[in-house]
Amino acid sequence: MTTPFLLPPLRTTPQGTPRRVGVELEFADLDAPSAAACVNRLFGGTVAVENPHRCLVTGTRLGDFTVELDMRSAHSGKGGAAMLDPLRPLWGNIGSLVMPFEIAAPPVTVEQMPELEEMVARLRALGAAGTEASPLFAFGLHFNPEVARTDADYLLDTLKAFLLLAPWLRREIRVDVTRRLSGFIAAFPTPYAAKVVDPAYRPDLGGLIDDYLADNPTRNRELDLFPLFAHLDRDRLAAAMQDPHIRPRPTFHYRLPNARLSDPGWSLAADWNRWVTVERLATDRALLDGLGTDYRRAAEAQQLDGWAERIDVLLAANPALRNSTLGNSNPDGAAGQNGALDDSARQAG
Repeated sequence: MTTPFLLPPLRTTPQGTPRRVGVELEFADLDAPSAAACVNRLFGGTVAVENPHRCLVTGTRLGDFTVELDMRSAHSGKGGAAMLDPLRPLWGNIGSLVMPFEIAAPPVTVEQMPELEEMVARLRALGAAGTEASPLFAFGLHFNPEVARTDADYLLDTLKAFLLLAPWLRREIRVDVTRRLSGFIAAFPTPYAAKVVDPAYRPDLGGLIDDYLADNPTRNRELDLFPLFAHLDRDRLAAAMQDPHIRPRPTFHYRLPNARLSDPGWSLAADWNRWVTVERLATDRALLDGLGTDYRRAAEAQQLDGWAERIDVLLAANPALRNSTLGNSNPDGAAGQNGALDDSARQAG
């Protein structure tokens, strides 16, 4: 049975346009030209092979795709002297034994995401392998949903919801051991999480960004807010760090899910729907504050080992947080904070 993609509770951007989601998918055992050809057959467009390990598929009915080996030294113009360019294909051939190829899809609406699910099925049929295929692999699925609002309360509530659900998300996703050991998706420090989920913690946007940077001076978090903060206040971020890899954009960068292309039972939708649970919780201030108080107490008592089970109890008592037929039907970003789980919801696909 196909898993439907649930719609988030707030469905428009600050400009009033439908929110879109960028998707990045890592895999192995299928080279860039073959994966690009798969995208082309499915969505149309034109394939341009920049080098053996990087292709562009432009002008598709969804937008422009990039397919490349996730290894900077394999590509000219991404660091290193130009005199080394003749060696880059060889480095790419060697690196592809453990480094993933990545498809970066154009931003699409949630209603269009089932088309990316079909792309996953096609890649799997061609032999693309996921992170579970080898203990050397550490492949991820990244979602980049556009924000519905840019005010501090909205961003903070989403961060609070993520921090409260993170232990449950890790358990449900069964985060790959190699990915966890790699450090690329490190959990937020418990003292920082306990501070943020406190109901009394209500900084302005500048304070939220400053606190985040002070306690998380790295992009390597399960939920990376650097791209969003760079979009909202580039100078503040630049004053704290210089990182050429940060691309400012008005999105959350959710990096926790595994990319399990070898598993026919795995789907984009299941991981996307867990993110929707985060967004649904973020719209209920009363639930956030109650959970935040409980989390702080558990953290102070060093009793967070059973927190995922505490979330199980929450979800059982509030089925609208996950139920595909319940949720917030308010499509715009100006929703209030209460009653968000009582209206009829919608789903895509």
